[in-house]
Amino acid sequence: MNSNESRWSSSEKKIARRAFDAALEVALGKTMAELKSKTGAMTSPSDMWEIEDYLRQQRRKIDQLFDYRYSQLIVVFGALIQEGYLNESQLSGLSDDKREEVRHFLAWHARA
Repeated sequence: MNSNESRWSSSEKKIARRAFDAALEVALGKTMAELKSKTGAMTSPSDMWEIEDYLRQQRRKIDQLFDYRYSQLIVVFGALIQEGYLNESQLSGLSDDKREEVRHFLAWHARA
């Protein structure tokens, strides 16, 4: 167990996993809804390839954003809140320090 992982208690790990999985479900749901909209609006064969490009981009975005390494979770949670996939209340139960780190990340990005 690395030092970053040891900073997470077992109860915090459960909370983090639940929040992470919920955010992933939201992200995938939004992607599926957009995909349904795009397929419903297809009018030409070239639209299929645009949909393929869209799916590839979404897959890349989701794979990059959803990184469940304890050393990355604070930044990941900040980014998920920023993207609208998670809200801070879903992190309730994490230590005050971790929640403050997430808020600091959000404040820093709001200024950038």
